[in-house]
Amino acid sequence: MVRPSWSRVPALSAGVLLASALSAGVLLASALTGCALLGDAGSAPTSGQQGSATPTPTGNLVTLMQRLGGDGPVRTLDVEPTGRWQCRDCAGDGVDATGSLNPEQTSRLQRMLADPALARETDQARRYRQLCIGVLTSTLLIPPGLTVTIQDCPGEPAPPVAYEVLLLLTQATPADDKG
Repeated sequence: MVRPSWSRVPALSAGVLLASALSAGVLLASALTGCALLGDAGSAPTSGQQGSATPTPTGNLVTLMQRLGGDGPVRTLDVEPTGRWQCRDCAGDGVDATGSLNPEQTSRLQRMLADPALARETDQARRYRQLCIGVLTSTLLIPPGLTVTIQDCPGEPAPPVAYEVLLLLTQATPADDKG
């Protein structure tokens, strides 16, 4: 059985729900809302349900949420452990796209997601606070509970492993910064 979050209608519904839940200028709140909305999708492969997609045993799902400014559209990119990805509202025009990372990109992504240093780069570990208004804010959601937010803010150091994940995802998919 294919996870329902991959069909166009549920993806748009989730986007509508997410957009209605966002408060202006607070992407962290959207990331937490995104976690709540995406929690079932992220835990489905490990729940042992019959018919679930079978990820590699060491593979991790990752979701990238991006927003330019306080009132820009939210772009959401989900990447499965197999490298298959879906980007919802990639260009801010409501159009969805799907594809796959190549094997080298998939392997590199999974190595970075398994890096223990990533746990030290979470918002909680860094005591992250948004410092800039009106900039591109990218949030990585990595089940079972890692959240890393990176703002394109002058002078703000980017967490190194999470930044490499962000670069790989934005360079290999349509979720690049066109803003």
